[in-house]
Amino acid sequence: MSTIETPRIERVRQSDIVATLRTNPASLVGVAIISILGAVAIVGPVFVGDPQAGELANGLQSPSRRHPLGTDPLGRDVLTRLVYGARLTLGIAVAVTLVRLVIGIVVGLFAGLFGGVVDESLMRLVDFMLAFPGLVLALVVAGILGPSLRNALLALAVVGWGSYARVVRGSVLSLREKPFVDAARLAGVSRLRLVVTHLLPNILGPIVVLASLNLGGVLLAASGLSFLGLGAQPPTPEWGTMIASGTPYLRSAPWLINAPGVAIAIAVLGFNLLGDGIRDALDAEVGH
Repeated sequence: MSTIETPRIERVRQSDIVATLRTNPASLVGVAIISILGAVAIVGPVFVGDPQAGELANGLQSPSRRHPLGTDPLGRDVLTRLVYGARLTLGIAVAVTLVRLVIGIVVGLFAGLFGGVVDESLMRLVDFMLAFPGLVLALVVAGILGPSLRNALLALAVVGWGSYARVVRGSVLSLREKPFVDAARLAGVSRLRLVVTHLLPNILGPIVVLASLNLGGVLLAASGLSFLGLGAQPPTPEWGTMIASGTPYLRSAPWLINAPGVAIAIAVLGFNLLGDGIRDALDAEVGH
């Protein structure tokens, strides 16, 4: 029996998409921002001290040569805590997005492939999840589970997969009508192989775009939960927690809020620029 070849739509376009991204100034800025933040998160802690080390006598010192971003009330170096916070904050955003991706892909594939009652039931569940603002629902879930970083991660992961499921389902419904899918079925290809080798490679494009655009929102939501006391708990050097800890000193030591606040804004900007660039590149390739 001859082997059914799947049109590798996304794989063929990879080089063209990269070339398009390189000509987009905004996406280049996004790539640069994310690359720098990623490098800081991965290797930055090697070059700084203990984020919990500090002396009360050095508390609330303004930015100086010794402490470029000043110190907090306990005398801990804000720059050191910011660097450690990059690993935690960015790691949360990536982890939550990956969990949402997995859940959304599984639900969307089941709904699109099986159809009928399965599709109807799963899509009603998706509609229910999307009927509530994600952050509000995450606040409710985190409030029920209790304040902790693990519970905040769980809350954000379980409330944000609906949009991925809907995109995957729509892509699967579209691909089901393609000749190569019919040919694969006629050739006796198993459903699992059909998904892995024929469907997933061709739905990665919109999923990657959605994930890159949502990363900034996830980072903001995670920082927001920590700021409200439902996420990472002090003395964990998470950016949202750092802002919350610095709020009482807004007038006397504004650097406590400015440093993590600017870091969050830059990270969100980088993710949004990168996501916009990937979307524009895919749209350009589709236009061709």
